[in-house]
Amino acid sequence: MNESPESPETLGEVVEELRRHLLWQEESGGRALLVDAAKLAAERSASLRSMMPPRGAAPAKAPPPEPAPAPPPAPRAEVPRAAAPERPAAPAAPPARAPLAASGNGLLLDVPQKAPPYPGVLPGVVDGERPTLDEIRRALGDCQRCKLCTGRKNIVFGVGNPRADLVFVGEGPGENEDLKGIPFVGAAGDLLTKMIQAMGFSRDEVYICNVVKCRPPGNRNPEPDEIAACEPFLRSQLLAIQPKVIVALGKFAAQTLLRDSTPITRLRGQWREYQGVQLMPTFHPAYLLRSPAEKRKAWEDLQQVMKIFGKQGGART
Repeated sequence: MNESPESPETLGEVVEELRRHLLWQEESGGRALLVDAAKLAAERSASLRSMMPPRGAAPAKAPPPEPAPAPPPAPRAEVPRAAAPERPAAPAAPPARAPLAASGNGLLLDVPQKAPPYPGVLPGVVDGERPTLDEIRRALGDCQRCKLCTGRKNIVFGVGNPRADLVFVGEGPGENEDLKGIPFVGAAGDLLTKMIQAMGFSRDEVYICNVVKCRPPGNRNPEPDEIAACEPFLRSQLLAIQPKVIVALGKFAAQTLLRDSTPITRLRGQWREYQGVQLMPTFHPAYLLRSPAEKRKAWEDLQQVMKIFGKQGGART
């Protein structure tokens, strides 16, 4: 067991013992012992003082522990550098404008704008060869491809010159056309005949057909599935004839051939292109019978066609 330095309580006991000894010495009359005792007490007191810290001095502090070595710095996470902003791609060059043609009222019009190509195999076309109208008619047969077959009396295929330079495409047969199997033979047909003649042609010189080959019930508009069933045959007819110009009569003919849903009021009078053939949209004769004021616009459209053929024509009907 380790010894510890004397405490102040022990020092007090020594002093008290010394005091009692001095009193005893004084009473006994001894002086020599007094000196020795005093010397002994002084030495012992000095020894005790040397073992105690000076008064007012702060107690000695233990040396601070050595600091623990700092942990190595964590590796810095690589911060990805922001990629430089990409330069915007240069805008695509606008498509080249089509050539301009003069309209009947002196305005310049864009001509022609191409229709998208038609996918799929066309009826009557074998090994990519140009078909004949007879081959296409045989391919059509007694058509049962859509619901219009249930109420028809005759398929109305087309009529006119199989090598015509000018083709008129209408919407679909009416009651009179269904009875006779010939397109445009009713009141609208009479007006179309006059329009053709005013252009300087006869009906025998041109070719006339419709988008759908069977009459829609009650002369209603043809529905999308009915148009889809007949459209390949119409395209085969145009491939067989290979005209220079097509006149699309009304919205169904124009929108079907151009694959464009733009209203006929905006399509008309503007040269377009179908499979490399110039196409002029105009109003349907049946519409002109209901809206005679629009005949002037239709005549302006037809005059543009006449200029392609170098025709002067007569007065509008």
